[in-house]
Amino acid sequence: MASVLAVEFQPHGQLHYLAAGGHEHAIGDQVLYPTEDGREVARVVWRGDVDLPDAVPVCAGAATPADLARDEANRQVRADAAEVARLLIERHGLAMKLLAVDFLDQSSDYDRLTVFYYQSPERVDFRALLGDLVRALRSRIDLRQVGARDAARLTGGVGPCGRPLCCSSMLTLDPVSLRLAREQGMLVSAVQRCGVCGHAMCCLRYEQQAYEDFHARAPKVGTTVMTPSGEGTVIGHQVPNDALLVRTRDGEQSSCPLAQASACQCAAATPRKKKKPRTKRRRADAAVPNVPGAAGAAPLVDGTGAGKTSGTGGPTGSADASGTGGPAGSDDGAGPSRPTAASDAGTAQ
Repeated sequence: MASVLAVEFQPHGQLHYLAAGGHEHAIGDQVLYPTEDGREVARVVWRGDVDLPDAVPVCAGAATPADLARDEANRQVRADAAEVARLLIERHGLAMKLLAVDFLDQSSDYDRLTVFYYQSPERVDFRALLGDLVRALRSRIDLRQVGARDAARLTGGVGPCGRPLCCSSMLTLDPVSLRLAREQGMLVSAVQRCGVCGHAMCCLRYEQQAYEDFHARAPKVGTTVMTPSGEGTVIGHQVPNDALLVRTRDGEQSSCPLAQASACQCAAATPRKKKKPRTKRRRADAAVPNVPGAAGAAPLVDGTGAGKTSGTGGPTGSADASGTGGPAGSDDGAGPSRPTAASDAGTAQ
């Protein structure tokens, strides 16, 4: 067990964890969080003694008045940069939605770096905008296009449950497939299974283990079970209640706890007769028998594929597929290969 602090950089922002490192901090204190670009000011919102599976950074101590003044100045720089960027985006008529701005002033590689996160439905040519931002802000500029999930995490909001979005408060962005929604019976409508970002809700992973355990113990839908109310058929699963939805022979539906339901031993079904293996039938040859000298005789085909027509005793002739009377040709059915054009799916850099 170790003393751990949960801190946030923005009000109601994503939580980050710190090892107290022997420091005594109360909720609401301003502390220093070590990052790759230097120490940043964060506010303590929780503390406790827990076991964390991964190593967490150690708190660098309480923030000094100089640290607090620098943090306030950087917040004002970000607000001014966001206002300038919105005006320039509107002036250039670009289909860009500015989401967030980050300002870094502590690095050995650069003096000042302003990072803009934006969302756009298509590729954007922002070369003219980039030059205007450099001249207006006097710093290095980095424009980063993000997707729908990152946009929801940066802007924040309230989910269907009435609480702040999980991705903006405590979760890292991990892929969430529709398989989880299918197993949890949430494919009725897109509104039911999708979050603010328009993709499958991240909270589907919270109860996935419970659904997997339930499905491993419960009979499948359509199975005949014996319940305290009599014999019935499973028509649904009620995972939160650990129960089955059963329809009896009288047509009544009732909820039965999984522990009180048992699968019925169905009578052995009559074995089906084995079907005889199907044999390939040869197509009957409807051609006219080749009679030497007969009118309308069918062509004889030799091993080379060239057609020979028997005549009245004269020499035989060969005809190619074009009917020009030239030498017989072979068609292997393979035409010349055509290269396919690759689509440019790159994003703006």
